[in-house]
Amino acid sequence: MDRFQEMQVFVAVAQDQGFSVSARRLGMSAASVTRAVAALEARIGTQLLTRTTRRVYLSEAGQRYLEDCRRILAEIQEAEASAAGSHAQPRGQLTITAPVLFGELFVTPVMVGYLDRFPDVSINALLVDRVVGMVEEGVDVAVRIGELPDSGQHAIPVGEVRRVICASPAFLAAHGRPRHPEELRQAQVVAPSSIGQFKSWQFLEDGQMLSVRPEPRLVVTANQAAITAACLGWGLTRVLSYQVASKVAAGELEIVLQDFELPPLPIHVVYQGGRKAPARVRSFVDFAVKALREHPALRG
Repeated sequence: MDRFQEMQVFVAVAQDQGFSVSARRLGMSAASVTRAVAALEARIGTQLLTRTTRRVYLSEAGQRYLEDCRRILAEIQEAEASAAGSHAQPRGQLTITAPVLFGELFVTPVMVGYLDRFPDVSINALLVDRVVGMVEEGVDVAVRIGELPDSGQHAIPVGEVRRVICASPAFLAAHGRPRHPEELRQAQVVAPSSIGQFKSWQFLEDGQMLSVRPEPRLVVTANQAAITAACLGWGLTRVLSYQVASKVAAGELEIVLQDFELPPLPIHVVYQGGRKAPARVRSFVDFAVKALREHPALRG
C-alpha cells in the first residue's frame, strides 16, 4: 500500500473514530486498515491515534497530520481533474488570515458567502493583529493592510484606508474641534495600542512629517474599546477609517484634522501559487477581491 492510500485510510479512521466502521466503508478488512495505520505511524515515528476499547482518538500530532492529509489528498484530486482536462471543483480546507477587527467586519461576511457557494470547502480563519508567516504557518490567503514587503507572493489591491482622528459630536460641541494636530497634546484622548504602550501620532503638514505625542489618560489594547469610549463622548481617538465607517455614517462619530492625514494605507489580498494555486485558493481570491472592492468603507 503506497503512502497516499495510507493517508486515505488514516483520514477515514479519524473521521469514523473506529477501524471496523472505516474498513466496511473502504471495502477492506479491519486487519488491513489496522496495518495501514500502523505502517504510517512507524514511518512517521509518532503515534497518530489513541485506541480504546470503544473509540479511536487523534493525538495532538494526529490532529495536525489529519489537516495536512486532507489538504494533500484534495490537491491530488484537483491535479488529476486538471490533467484530465476538466474544471476542478474547489474542495478541501482553506487557511486564511486577516487583522482581528477587519476580519470580523469584512472578511467574515466574505467567508460565509464563499462557503455557501462552495459546499466542499472548509475554512480555518486566523484573525490576529500580527503579520502571519504564510509559508511557515501554512496560510493560503492573507488580507494585509499597509505596504507590502517585496516577496514572491501574489498580491491584488482591493482598497485603501486612512488613519483618522475622531470623536463624538457631543464631545466636539463641549470641547471644540481641534484645528491643528498640536492641539492634541492637551486634549482628552483615548489611545489604542496593541502592546499597552502609547506611541506618538504622525501627521503630514505642508509635505513634512509632524509627530505629536498626546498624554492619554486611557490607553487600551483593543481598537474597539477606544472606539466605544469615543462614542460615549469621552475623548478623541485615532483609528483606521474602516473601523469607524459605520459610526461616522450613523452620526455617532465625526472625523477631524483631515487636512493633516498621512497618505492612505493600501489593502491587498495576498496568496501563494499564482495560476498553479489549488482551485479553492483561486476561487476564494476571486470571490474576496470582488466583494472587498465593492465595499464603500474600503475606498479611502
